[in-house]
Amino acid sequence: MKFQLVTLTGTNTEQEVYEVILPTAAGEIAVFGGHEPLVTIAVPGAIAVRHTKGDADDRLEYFAIGGGVIEVTPESIKVLVDSADSADDIVESETKAALDRALKMRESAKDQVELEKASQLVDRHAVRLKVADLRRRRRRP
Repeated sequence: MKFQLVTLTGTNTEQEVYEVILPTAAGEIAVFGGHEPLVTIAVPGAIAVRHTKGDADDRLEYFAIGGGVIEVTPESIKVLVDSADSADDIVESETKAALDRALKMRESAKDQVELEKASQLVDRHAVRLKVADLRRRRRRP
């Protein structure tokens, strides 16, 4: 099955996969080839990709997303998001520092606009930290 992760800057990844686990408003869903057609909302969270049927959980590839739209057909999955980060591209210490700054911004917000912007940053960096943690656990012997 073909998996595409598309951001505002273009295609982040396009690959053949066995299974994709997606964060949706109704909870996480796992999609395999032959899935019924579906269009749904993606919420901030981690996408997990299993490349082949025999891949163990510690071989999953992870992406952090901030939400968007998911389109599933029996042959493909297309996820359209504003931004996506591969687990391998996330620097955990930098993301932790960014989360701390976003939490301080949220605490000192003077109006609803500042509060909303800070809350979005908190969500983004919290998801990125979760994905970095999943990657770290995957690499343990």
